Amino acid sequence: MKKDITPPAVEDIAVAVVKEQNDLLEEEWNVYLINLKKQKLEGVLVTSQGYGYFNEEDVKTSTLRHFLDQVEPQTFVKIEPIVQNLFGLNNEYWVSFYINKLMYDKKYIFLPESIKEENFITIPLINKKGVMIK
Repeated sequence: MKKDITPPAVEDIAVAVVKEQNDLLEEEWNVYLINLKKQKLEGVLVTSQGYGYFNEEDVKTSTLRHFLDQVEPQTFVKIEPIVQNLFGLNNEYWVSFYINKLMYDKKYIFLPESIKEENFITIPLINKKGVMIK
């Protein structure tokens, strides 16, 4: 039965939105997956989508899928760029991966207007300012 299955808890995995400058010194925002574990992640699948209300209408972005063969311990990987227009929506990242052939998954949701400078911290391993969910 489904109720008898207890999925393992996801710990020491984070998703962060980081404000950066590109080669032309223009501001850009990128989403990163951060592996704070001492084990590598294998078969990593990240799906992303935005949803919510804008001008009193339901809005939903396309669902994007990203596959990473592995993410080494104590490292980070850029998932995708994100445009500021989406900060007013819920931005959801669903991360699934394997450690020692056991599957883990967790949903990370950046709530509307949560990606702003007053919520910035220094993101571990990346050492840049941004917003992180662990």
